[in-house]
Amino acid sequence: MASAGMKWEGFTREDHVFRSRGKKCAGWLYRPEGVARPAVVVMAHGFGAQRDFGLPAYAEVFARRGLAVFLFDYRSFGASEGKPRNLVNPWRHLRDWKAALSYVRSLKEVDGSRVGLWGSSYSGGHVVVTASRDEGVAAISAQVPFVDGVSSAMYTGLKHAWQATAAGLKDLARALTFREPYRVPIVSQPHIFGIMNTPESEPGYMAIVPEGTDWRNECPARAVLELLLYRPIKRARKVRCPALVIMGEKDSLIKPRAVEKAASRMREVTLVHLPVGHFDVYAGEWFDKVSRMQADFFCRHL
Repeated sequence: MASAGMKWEGFTREDHVFRSRGKKCAGWLYRPEGVARPAVVVMAHGFGAQRDFGLPAYAEVFARRGLAVFLFDYRSFGASEGKPRNLVNPWRHLRDWKAALSYVRSLKEVDGSRVGLWGSSYSGGHVVVTASRDEGVAAISAQVPFVDGVSSAMYTGLKHAWQATAAGLKDLARALTFREPYRVPIVSQPHIFGIMNTPESEPGYMAIVPEGTDWRNECPARAVLELLLYRPIKRARKVRCPALVIMGEKDSLIKPRAVEKAASRMREVTLVHLPVGHFDVYAGEWFDKVSRMQADFFCRHL
């Protein structure tokens, strides 16, 4: 279901709504001017974030290159329905990706036979898993991708892992007894427990949160238990489409070697090493470089 669009130089953006497991999910469809039934890139955000956290800038770059983009919020995030709010669950997210793909392929405005996936951080892992299950996906781009919960837990340290497990179990107990979630910060300073609390995390994450948002920096703590069990690297061998993987050599959240290992298992992959941290690709010169590289990649393979 679509509503009236807004127009920018070179493209329009329409509000769309699709359903995932009975809940309404909100999406934006970017349509390039002068291109009949363009190929389409489907995008969603990483851990605990919303579609308006820095991602429209990528979508605009792609749209101005002649690609359509479908950018959506997971259930319980942003303008999408679902409770508890800000519930981060990778398998729930994957079902939303599947529903979004089905919806995009039903649209007459785009060419549903030429679909690419774009993911960053947590959703970088989601696009790996989704492509491994869907042979119709033509190409994927995964930047600073989450590939292995075990590796990430070891990388951020034993103390953080113990704190995360204790918080997750507390929230799980509350869920099993039908009480309100026990919530923890999504991002915090190093001396405060948060899902992401390395030195780069709070300044990097908050830099992409738009002013005036009603988003709250918290999520049900059970997310950390599911994060530990989530291992997209196990599906990497089944990714048969071309893949562009962008790795941050200074990433404090995702172990670079784990990204290299996951990429090495893909059939047709371009692995790019950048001297950046986890959040550097969202702004400035690194955003310009990465978004241009991704646009070139999608134009070539879609």
